[in-house]
Amino acid sequence: MNEGPIGIFDSGVGGTSIWKEIRKLIPNEDTIFLADSKNAPYGEKSQDEILSLSIKNTELLLQMGCKLIVVACNTATTNAIKYLRSNYQVPFIGIEPAIKPAALKSASKTIGVLATRGTLSSSLFHSTSEIHANGITIIEQEGTGLVQRIEQGEAHSDEVRNLLMKFIEPMLRKGIDHLVLGCTHYPYLIPVLRELLPEHVTLIDSGEAVARQTKSVLEQGVLRNRTDAKGVYRFYTNADVAILDTFLTDVNVPIETSFLEF
Repeated sequence: MNEGPIGIFDSGVGGTSIWKEIRKLIPNEDTIFLADSKNAPYGEKSQDEILSLSIKNTELLLQMGCKLIVVACNTATTNAIKYLRSNYQVPFIGIEPAIKPAALKSASKTIGVLATRGTLSSSLFHSTSEIHANGITIIEQEGTGLVQRIEQGEAHSDEVRNLLMKFIEPMLRKGIDHLVLGCTHYPYLIPVLRELLPEHVTLIDSGEAVARQTKSVLEQGVLRNRTDAKGVYRFYTNADVAILDTFLTDVNVPIETSFLEF
């Protein structure tokens, strides 16, 4: 199993931000990425729909021989990972909004969380918030419309800029000094957010932490690929391959991108 690939899935292309951190940390591991763009965004679907889609993606990755699966989607993690861990034998790495580091570092004791409705309404999100938010005010904001526009390659459009201003202004008025990006699509908005946010507001996402956890779980389970060769990186989308390619233009290693009906 240690020569099998790491499987990664997301409700679209946003999880490529997680893949980049994983490749940076463990470049000798083969990876298979599923971009379920046809069904994006998961954050506006029911819990049953999210679970069904997560099962579909998991079983496809297992058919492809994956030894570990990264659920590179906050909504799928918060709504489905408990079921996945209980019903499949491979390890799963999930992604939750990074509330803990934001809460620990906040001087104003007020942090913002920008996420999808599916994440913000989940029981896992609320239990995590309660654990780490002792004495901290959390301002939740649903990023309605952002995932769809990122999926269309419009992350830097005026429309996205206007949406972000609408979302962050109420949080700024309430004194946030950290903004947690609670969706793997949102790191692609960081250049625009840095322009819009005051310098004292720190942006936090989960990418590096997920990569470190992935490496740790592989090592604990003796699943690390011990070869020195660079990994083989395969990406599949059930929508427009050209859109997926635009999110990988900064990758300076050979990759394979293909359309796959799933």
